[in-house]
Amino acid sequence: MDRTERFYIIEQRLRAGAAVPVRDFLEQLGVSIATFKRDLEYLRDRMRAPILWDRAKRGYRFAEADPHAPRHELPGLWFNSSEIHALLAMHHLLENLQPGLLKPHVEPLKLRIKALLESQHDSAQEVMARIRLLPMAARKIRHGYFETIAKALLQRRRLAIRHYNRTRDAETAREISPQRLAWYRDNWYLDAWDHGKNALRTFSVDGIRRVTPLDKKARNVPGKTLDAELGSGYGIFAGRKTRTAVLRFSPERARWVASEQWHPKQKGYFEGRRYILEIPYTDDRELLMDILKYGPEVEVLKPEALRNKVLEQFRKALSQYQKNST
Repeated sequence: MDRTERFYIIEQRLRAGAAVPVRDFLEQLGVSIATFKRDLEYLRDRMRAPILWDRAKRGYRFAEADPHAPRHELPGLWFNSSEIHALLAMHHLLENLQPGLLKPHVEPLKLRIKALLESQHDSAQEVMARIRLLPMAARKIRHGYFETIAKALLQRRRLAIRHYNRTRDAETAREISPQRLAWYRDNWYLDAWDHGKNALRTFSVDGIRRVTPLDKKARNVPGKTLDAELGSGYGIFAGRKTRTAVLRFSPERARWVASEQWHPKQKGYFEGRRYILEIPYTDDRELLMDILKYGPEVEVLKPEALRNKVLEQFRKALSQYQKNST
């Protein structure tokens, strides 16, 4: 915790009204008594904070407000990465919301977010102009389908859907029990029990071509089962039986990958200047795409089947370029 954050915590505790014992400050701030005293001295001398020791209550508090005294002002406190991401993401989603019943409620939310984005020295407009979120490859969902899916999900009812499979270029009819919606890589996915397959499946919501509510109670799958079945492998692909991909990255790429999380249960370590990443997966389709984008900067060490698939894709790419260059 840096010094500015400590100042704001001290300010927040004192503004609550009651006298705060020293030990409470030390526990919350995680500093020594000497550091705490230096912070108080700085706040009093430099920031004009009217902090006093209340002998009767054995704690620090703010003095009674003096209308003639200069108002104290703390240095600007800015956001951490998760806070600014959350605020900007909410604002982006609300800005791109389709007109609907929520419109009268959305504008006050947007104004509130803008107010939160304001800092002591920066306007919300300046913050949004200087910091951007860049959604990639987001796919549009047919109007009305998401609402129908979400309603059935929360009311625990089944749905009849027609889902388009891009790999096979074909539509299939399914009867499903929705379990949960997931926002992943800028797109919505629906985890559901497929009654025809008698198994859990994940559907891309933008791939749902038709949706009909059914007057049937949905089958409930426990959350632990969902996590074990759908959260074990890599990306959105389901399955309890996982394999482990072992990837070796070049020294240059290792500088980035060593700081990245590809999977919650990944393992990584340096081998000299190269970086070894071990990732559990059930279906290699998404993992294969992520490997290929690194080109010569990565090598699949195990398993052999995945290594051969990557090799075959590079051979096809090379053949394509050779064919078009002649």
